Amino acid sequence: MIWDNNDDIRLIECENNRRVIQRHLDECREERRPYVFITNTMSVKPLHRLLVPVSMLEEEVYKAEICTYIARKTGAHIILLKAHDFGSHAQQNVNRIVTHIKAVSEKSGETISYEVVEARKDSFKLMAEASERQRDFRHDLLILTASREYGLDDILFGPPERHAIRKALVPVMLVNPREDLFSLCD
Repeated sequence: MIWDNNDDIRLIECENNRRVIQRHLDECREERRPYVFITNTMSVKPLHRLLVPVSMLEEEVYKAEICTYIARKTGAHIILLKAHDFGSHAQQNVNRIVTHIKAVSEKSGETISYEVVEARKDSFKLMAEASERQRDFRHDLLILTASREYGLDDILFGPPERHAIRKALVPVMLVNPREDLFSLCD
């Protein structure tokens, strides 16, 4: 796997328990590198398909480097799940990610396979849809952006990434959205 013996990615193996997952999420709030959750209910397979939900939030673009890096290393196909929003922000984020994928493909001389799929839900429910439609996409890794800050609903009911991890059948990679914390060696 891409995260085996890789200091650029933090691996978290744990029980599929909300308190345990939340404890690890809290520990990773300041993590500079992407972190992968593998719970005892997930199936770990070679990476052939990456699901990358893309919402209206500006920090979604940070996932471009991550998914491109993994796709180059593994030959995986990237599925960009674009939020079904009325505004143009999600589409702009998808365009920026696609531009990055094409630039890396051109520079490296490798073809990076990707597709853009329109989600059924908006940016606020995109993580939930990504978790619910696992059988549709048959992906081997889900790449999400961690919450920047926890609001009152996140404190009371839990952040959306925790719910996505609990529902996921495959490993979930989280990218910290704060620009000053983001890093990936390539």
